[in-house]
Amino acid sequence: MARYRDSLCKVCRREGAKLFLKGERCYTEKCAFERRAYGPGQHGQNRRKPTQYCTQLREKQKVRSIYGMLEKQFRLFFGRAERERGITGDNLLRKLETRLDSVVARAGFAVNRNDARQLVRHGHVLINGRRVSIPSYSVKAGDVVEVASGSRQIKRVVDAMAVAERRPACRWLEVDRGNFKARVASMPDPADFRSIVPGSEDLDGKAIREELIVELYSK
Repeated sequence: MARYRDSLCKVCRREGAKLFLKGERCYTEKCAFERRAYGPGQHGQNRRKPTQYCTQLREKQKVRSIYGMLEKQFRLFFGRAERERGITGDNLLRKLETRLDSVVARAGFAVNRNDARQLVRHGHVLINGRRVSIPSYSVKAGDVVEVASGSRQIKRVVDAMAVAERRPACRWLEVDRGNFKARVASMPDPADFRSIVPGSEDLDGKAIREELIVELYSK
């Protein structure tokens, strides 16, 4: 399976925003974006004013990076969102946010979505008592996501839970960290999309401008 292997810090610098792709490091002074908040490469500080297409493309690439998806899979999710009733942009973000790997990261069982994806693939996560190893599995309201009893002492899980105590709470998840469980209380609504990137509540404007992605794919 293809996956991104380059530096994750370069992704944040390229997109001009902190995407919190490396977990705890992103909250410290070691964060590369805090030290060099400009694009990577020789000409990173000499960027021209972006065109409309460039702005739309960069927004799509940013969201892809946040959720760790390749273009083919991301386009598939967009197609599903477009066929549903309602606002396409909201549908898309709701589908991305309710992926199992995203829920595991949101619940604090992993430091980021890449780590959450690995936990799921290795069979450490249960949904309603059943083992699920598909990171793109879509959870539903009422589902209970938990770390398997035999996996709760894994160092990466314990460390992630400690970091999660300092992160903003997710309003649509009821997390019981003592029992390593999270219940999907409701499906996320547009008001919750502001906090899709942990810590983005402190930013001006929306964390994600999904309307630009819709415009890009509608051409």
